[in-house]
Parts: sequence; C-alpha cells; structure tokens
Amino acid sequence: MRYIALLRGVNVGGNNIVPMPQLRRLFEERGHAQVVTYINSGNVVFDTDEAPADVQAWCQAAILERFSVRTPVCLVAGDVLARCLAQAPAWWNSDTDSRHNAIFVIPPLTAAEACEAVGQGKPDVEQVAAIEPVVLWSAPRATWSQTRWSQVVKKKSVYDHITIRNAATTLTLADLATRARPHTA
Repeated sequence: MRYIALLRGVNVGGNNIVPMPQLRRLFEERGHAQVVTYINSGNVVFDTDEAPADVQAWCQAAILERFSVRTPVCLVAGDVLARCLAQAPAWWNSDTDSRHNAIFVIPPLTAAEACEAVGQGKPDVEQVAAIEPVVLWSAPRATWSQTRWSQVVKKKSVYDHITIRNAATTLTLADLATRARPHTA
C-alpha cells in the first residue's frame, strides 16, 4: 500500500530539524519501498505492507530516537487522499487571490470533530469542507486574518492534532502517492 507520512511542525523557523535525505534513509532502513521525500516540511511517500497504526507509532518513535524531535505524524493512504481531492468543492484551489490549504487531522481527532471545535467557517471570509481525514479550507488573502481557521492555533485541542499543507503541496503529494511506479525485482 502507498502512504504519505506528514510530520507536524518540523523544519519550521530553524526548529525541530529533520533533514529530508536522512528521513528518507530512515524509512528505507525500515524496509519501506519507493521512498520519496517532498520539500522540507516533512512529507514522505512510501510503500509498505505494515499496518498503518504500526507505521505511525514506529515513525514517531524513530524520529524521536534519530533526530531528537518529538512530532506527531499523520499517515494517509495515497488512495484516500486521492478520493478526498476528487470530492473537493469547486471553490478549493480555484481562486488565485485566496489561500487554499488542506488541514490533515491526526487521529484520534476526526475532521468533523475539528470543524465542530473550531466552529462554522465565516461564509463572507472563508470556505470549509470536511472530507475525512482532511479539512479543505480557502480564504481570500485580503481577509485571511478574519477567518476562524486562521486562528486555529488558539484551539489547542485541535491545533495539536493537525498538520497543514497548502494546495500545491497537497496536490503534488497526491500525485506522488498515486502515480504508477516501476516494479523492482
């Protein structure tokens, strides 16, 4: 199965440093196949036959041991992300004057619970859609700071269980996780 591991809060502002080449090697040492890292924000695409809960637990422990960084990890199957994006509302990633994000929810929190905790989006300044395990969010750049979701950092019960990627990164990760890969013997 093809998965994407999304590390929360690494390589931000010079903190929680996890070098991507070393992270890729860590996944390869574990025996995961077709390992690819994408940009410096902690995104790993890989193949594994292990159970998702086992991979997530190993990943968090291994990153702590290897890099001395405690980080939650969101694990999403490539086909699940592709399904979510296929269900994306027409407004998501369509207006160049808006910011478009995918908010990945780290279990046990669900996208629906995150939306309930943050509250309904303000229709005049943001659009929000929960498609498990992701919340898709768009807001005009000019009024971004007036949105509920721009203030999610104040909702620790949610903020500590999410990791955010912009639309371009999300679409690239989906492509990396679903494109045909060469078979190796």
